[in-house]
Amino acid sequence: MRSRMRDRHYWKFVAPLFVFAATWHMSLSAAHGQAMPLADNIQPLSARAATICEQTSAPPSLKDALRQVCLRKPAVRIDASTPKTIIIGFVGGFVKRDDPKHPEVQFAAYLRDRYASGIHVEVFSNHAGREALRQVERLLDTDRDGALSATEKRQARIIIYGHSWGASETVSFARDLGQRGIPVLLTIQVDSIAKPGQKDSTIPANVASAVNFYQSGGFLHGRSEILAADPAHTKIIGNVQMSYRNHPINCDNYPWFARTFNKPHHEIENDPRVWDRLASLIDSEL
Repeated sequence: MRSRMRDRHYWKFVAPLFVFAATWHMSLSAAHGQAMPLADNIQPLSARAATICEQTSAPPSLKDALRQVCLRKPAVRIDASTPKTIIIGFVGGFVKRDDPKHPEVQFAAYLRDRYASGIHVEVFSNHAGREALRQVERLLDTDRDGALSATEKRQARIIIYGHSWGASETVSFARDLGQRGIPVLLTIQVDSIAKPGQKDSTIPANVASAVNFYQSGGFLHGRSEILAADPAHTKIIGNVQMSYRNHPINCDNYPWFARTFNKPHHEIENDPRVWDRLASLIDSEL
């Protein structure tokens, strides 16, 4: 019993070190110019960027992650009278918001292309929640008077997704919106790792629907269950466990450190089944 307790305390201390080491190494690799040819195609967020479905120079692992969403039928045109849907993505660790090696970033470009003017999609680092909040408030302020009216809040259509620490920030961001009286259509967590000071297991009541994808392998594995703070207002679509023991996923778009010591945590990030499910959920909302 004491041995098991010591083991739990040990891994409770060591696991965050692996998070820091893996994400730091990934950020350092990008900073030293180890980006792929895909990086040359990054454009300002306001411009149309080539989607992963159109890339010829993208690594096979990254293209494979979104291969199923690229095969989806064209989206039905969104009625111009429908308020624009805001989709916010959060990347994990210390990843930059425009890092093209991450499916979260490529998925956002895919959504911009798929729904054109019917949505506004942006990706943020999981440390930029305040910046994301200011942007959402600016987008909702349709009369540009510097304050959100009850009507502007009520008409909000917001979807939030994220991986790892980005998934934790997804819940925290939804909670911040709720404190301002702003509703959220859907939150999507992919292998959620709670950031210090955050609680990623309880979905606030301003969220209409929430879903959680997780895996249980490796040093880092996501939260296995999310719950609604108020089940009368929030539907938990599911806590969906993914396994890679007999279903390995190519993760060559990540540095060797991440692939070696933390592969399952990135396999779920590269899993085409997860992104196809995300696309289906977003389609159903739009």
